[in-house]
Amino acid sequence: MSVQRRQLLQILSYAFGSSIIPLRDEFATAAEKGAQRVSPVTPVMATAQHEPGGTKMEKVAGIGGLFFRAHDPKALGHWYEEHLGIAITPTSEGAAVWQQEAGPTVFTPFPETSKYFGDPNKVWMVNFRVRDLDKMVAQLRTAGIEVNDPQSFPGVGRFARLHDPEGNPIELWQPS
Repeated sequence: MSVQRRQLLQILSYAFGSSIIPLRDEFATAAEKGAQRVSPVTPVMATAQHEPGGTKMEKVAGIGGLFFRAHDPKALGHWYEEHLGIAITPTSEGAAVWQQEAGPTVFTPFPETSKYFGDPNKVWMVNFRVRDLDKMVAQLRTAGIEVNDPQSFPGVGRFARLHDPEGNPIELWQPS
């Protein structure tokens, strides 16, 4: 398993409040190169932390949007709506905005040289949580979209990979 995948899994295990993935020598090497470990802090604890001097640090509440360049934004937006059910930013009054379900979100910068995203020209990858990975994979394949076979990681969940029509990497995650 690559260092990046193991790092992601370790971060997820900390996010769930337990270290379910044992550290290996490669983690020690990655840590020496500047990788950060995430501490297991619950959301309530995160908002109650104080900085030196007794001041409370304001923190963001979540991700409010994902914005990226596309060769054909309209067509790509339609693809995400049709195949993944993500409503694109409303353009008229009363139109619905995509509502996420609450759950864990991993935020991890990767080294520029990471092969985790596939194409080295792609600088981002989005990971979507799903309720039923098998149904989602079957739905995408029925639509003619190539999806890698799901992989299981005990205690973390199952993952599958695909690319949108412009070659951007997408990872689907069904948490354990």
